[in-house]
Parts: sequence; C-alpha cells; structure tokens
Amino acid sequence: MKRSTRISSIEIFKADLELKEPFRTSLAEISCANNIIVRVYLQDGLYGTGEARPNPPVTGETQGSAFIAGKRLSSCLIGKDALDIENRMAELDRHLTKNSALKSAFDIALYDLLGKTADLPLYAVLGGSRRSFWTDNTVSIGLPEVMARKACEYKEQGFKALKVKLGGIPAVDIARIHEIRKMVGIDIPIRIDANQGWNFKQALKILTELEQMNIDYCEQPLVHWDHANMRRLKERVSIPIMADESLFGPQDAFKLAADGCCDLFNIKLAKSGGIHNGLKINAIGEGAGIACMAGCMTETRLALTAAAHLVSARPNIMFCDLDGHTSMKIDPVSGGAEYKAGEILLPVSPGHGADFDADFLDTCESIVVK
Repeated sequence: MKRSTRISSIEIFKADLELKEPFRTSLAEISCANNIIVRVYLQDGLYGTGEARPNPPVTGETQGSAFIAGKRLSSCLIGKDALDIENRMAELDRHLTKNSALKSAFDIALYDLLGKTADLPLYAVLGGSRRSFWTDNTVSIGLPEVMARKACEYKEQGFKALKVKLGGIPAVDIARIHEIRKMVGIDIPIRIDANQGWNFKQALKILTELEQMNIDYCEQPLVHWDHANMRRLKERVSIPIMADESLFGPQDAFKLAADGCCDLFNIKLAKSGGIHNGLKINAIGEGAGIACMAGCMTETRLALTAAAHLVSARPNIMFCDLDGHTSMKIDPVSGGAEYKAGEILLPVSPGHGADFDADFLDTCESIVVK
C-alpha cells in the first residue's frame, strides 16, 4: 500500500539548553541557547524533525516569537504534500517574511521526512556521497590570555583548526591573536570572525597586521550592509573575506558575488532558511568561483547533522564550523553525526539520522497543530 505523504500534524517545542560557560561575540553574550524544534508528522506516524536557534541580533527572531509564528505557519501546511519542499517553503515565505531560523527548523524536518520516505540518508537524497570532514572549534571573546588557554585546550583535544571571535578594540584584537599564537604555535590555522565589529579603517589595520599569522579567512569584518567597503577591504588585504551576516538567501549571494564583495560564503541554515536555500547559495558560489563554509548558531547535534549532510553532498562547501553543541552542558540528541575531536562522521540511516531523546522533549513546552 502506498504511503500517504500528506502532513497530518506539526509539533513545535521550546528547547532551552544551558551552556557550560557564557559565549561572547561582538554582537551578544549568551549563557543559554533558546532553540526551537519542529516535528512534521504524516498520517501513518512517520515524522521528520528540525531545529534552529533564533538569534535576535542576526535573524531578528526570539524563541517566543518563533513559537507563536510557528503555530501560524503550521496551519498553512496541514494536509499538504510533505515531499513537495519547493512549494512548502514558498508557502512559508508567502505567509511570513524573514524569520529564517523558524523556517529552517521546518525545512530540516521536511528534508528528514524526504529521506525517511525514500529510505535514503540525506546526503544521498541531495545527490552526494558520504565523506568525513573536519570542523573547527570556536574561542569566544575574552581576555587574551584566557582565549589563548582555551585555544590551546582545543588544539590538545585534536581540533585541526581554531575559530577565534574578535570585533573589539583593534589593539586588543591583535593582542588576542598574538597571545593565541604564542600558546598554539603557527602551524594550526586560525579563522577569525569579527561579527560586524569593525569599521573599514579598523579592519584594514587589523588584517594587515595579522597577514603573517596563518589566518584562513576573516568572517564579516564590517557591518552587513557595507558592500562597498567589503569590496575595498577584499582588494587591499591578503586574508580572504567571508560573508556571514550580509548573506541570508540566494539573492544576497548573487549580489555579493556580482559586486565582488567577498572571497567566501558562510551558509548557516538558520540564516538561509534551511537546506533548500543553502543549496541555492552554494550553487551561486560555485558558479562564481566562491567556495563556501557551513556554519551554525548554537544548535544541538540534530541541526548540525542536517548541515553536515549538506557539506557531505556538496564539495564546494570546503570549510566547516559545526561546533555549536560542544558548548552545551547536555547532549539531548540520539543518533546523528559522530564527532571525533573535529572529525565529523555521518550516519547512514534514512533522513538526517538524528532525533531528540523523549525524556528531553518531555521537559520542553510544546504545541500541536492538526
């Protein structure tokens, strides 16, 4: 008997995940990841699960607003074909503009269902193969000596690259990198992320100073709308410039590429609205000769596993920053990607292969839409 692929109900959860210690960037400091979980059910009980972290300074959402908006979006999907992801995501866009993290949670759930229905792992559904790859681990903003100790700890754990948050006073940011280099040596690559924290003159001074420090790239040195100065900066420094907060959907990717603003794209599912748009961003990057990275907010291994499937399926995604779960006190996810230091190994089970523990979901506030 052929399975019905019509959506029968959708469940939305508020998931609060405490961090081991506060995580600081130039934009904000958090001690708890306030995430949103979406489960999309078919009539026979088969379901797909998605997750994202609404990030107010970046996506303009909160967990509370996503929870309420999710109820409205769920209503427009009930009774529709879950496998027609093109039209389902278009409907979400018509009903609610922006809100990319919430839409990403829906998108990941739909792709999980697509894989489960096809009885294929998600990387295969996306037309790719299973490969292992490495993520960096992120050092949040702090005193230079504290950041250096944390960087050394990550290197000793076996990570092959370090991501370092900057975006403060130029002299202090430069001191942070010099102190880290004293502790970890010059061989391990460092990837720096200013999160829009500098102006053009500051960025030019800092990046010029750091050009001999084995820096892979610099993420979003300038405010997201300043394309003209991003292009000027890219032309004047040897450290590659990566677009992050200036890149949400494929339209942004096209404009950034056309304007020559950056060397690299950072695809975050919670920013792009999910895998559906992530594929489009990567295709634009590939066509323009721009390699990509898969990044994250502060999500569990479930959302990170979904992103890892995208990495595995698209070789143009050359860098990986999927470390959000490492800062959490608990891991509420069963299955999913395995992490061996920084190496990521994908499951071969249908869909993305990850799920939340039932005991954890029992602690989360939830609503069901039928």
